[in-house]
Amino acid sequence: MDDLMKDRIDLLIDYIMKHCLWQFHSRSWDRKRQNEGILTKTTQLLCDEPVDLGTPADKCYWVDAVCLADAYKSRYPWLKTMDKDDIKALMGALHERLDHLTITGSLNLELTDQHY
Repeated sequence: MDDLMKDRIDLLIDYIMKHCLWQFHSRSWDRKRQNEGILTKTTQLLCDEPVDLGTPADKCYWVDAVCLADAYKSRYPWLKTMDKDDIKALMGALHERLDHLTITGSLNLELTDQHY
C-alpha cells in the first residue's frame, strides 16, 4: 500500500472515529456486521451502484452509509477523481483497518464477554 492510500485511509478513519456512533457497538459480532453492512453500502453509493434494501438491517445500514458517503464526498474531493476500482480498493483497505481498530485490535473486553 502506498503512502497516498495510507493517508487517505487515515482521513476516512478519522472521520468515522469522530463522527460515527455506530462504531461503538458493544459486541464484536455486532461491530463486524455493522462495519460490513455500512462500508459495503457506502462503497456502492460512492461507486453509483445499486444498493440492496431488502431487509430492515439493510435499510438501517443504508441510512448510515448515505450519511457517510455524503460526508466523504463533501470533505474529500479527491474521491471524485478516483475510478470505481480504486474506490473499492480504498474502501476495502478502510474496512480492514476499521475492523482492526474496533474489533480485533480493541482492548475492550466487553466485545468478547459471552454473558454480555
